[in-house]
Amino acid sequence: MAMMDLQERNEKLFYKLLIENVEELLPVVYTPTVGEACQKYGGIFRRPQGLYISLKEKGKILEVLKNWPERRIQVIVVTDGERILGLGDLGCQGMGIPVGKLSLYSALGGIRPSACLPITIDVGTNNEQLLNDEFYIGLRQRRATGKEYSELLHEFMRAVKQNYGEKVLIQFEDFANHNAFELLAKYGTTHLVFNDDIQGTASVVLAGVVAALKLVGGTITEHTFLFFGAGEAGTGIAELIALEMSKQTKAPVEE
Repeated sequence: MAMMDLQERNEKLFYKLLIENVEELLPVVYTPTVGEACQKYGGIFRRPQGLYISLKEKGKILEVLKNWPERRIQVIVVTDGERILGLGDLGCQGMGIPVGKLSLYSALGGIRPSACLPITIDVGTNNEQLLNDEFYIGLRQRRATGKEYSELLHEFMRAVKQNYGEKVLIQFEDFANHNAFELLAKYGTTHLVFNDDIQGTASVVLAGVVAALKLVGGTITEHTFLFFGAGEAGTGIAELIALEMSKQTKAPVEE
């Protein structure tokens, strides 16, 4: 709360403090503290951060995007709050994730804060505790699914390109597995999209494996990799390791 207050009050000082104390403050601005902040978001809510797009605004998403004061957006981090970290469905309170992630884009990646846009798409929540919480800030209804959900997301993706152009990066963050892979596959050829859970984590793990091979010896194809579970990160890691093996052996990747 203190860091978010500082970001609102003096943005330059916030980023100077974060850049000069990355090791100490990274766990505060992002994981693990951001998880607790999302759980308590309604109770600690002081002023809005980021842009909320509600299911009730279907048909008017372009108009909503045009309400954002900054026109030169380079990076959008968007969530629907269904699978926040390992905490499950936090609905609209998942906004802490795009806000926190984009703070890292600026502090560590050097992207202007004004060029970053955190977005939460509010389609409801299946979290009964939140639905009964008087401080919950989102729609008080069960999650929209199926055609209603996909049409809203399609309108959003179309509106982003229409409003910000072809080059804006759209990062999907903390969507549920069944939506995350589908969105990445569906819009991977038409938009500049990225899923940190699937692709970002995988790239870091593969980099670690490649570096480790210099110590343990052998090629990546000579080793066996065991995965426990099939979440977004685990599946993404498996796919990228398989892709690297395929690249080295010139053999196609099997499903």
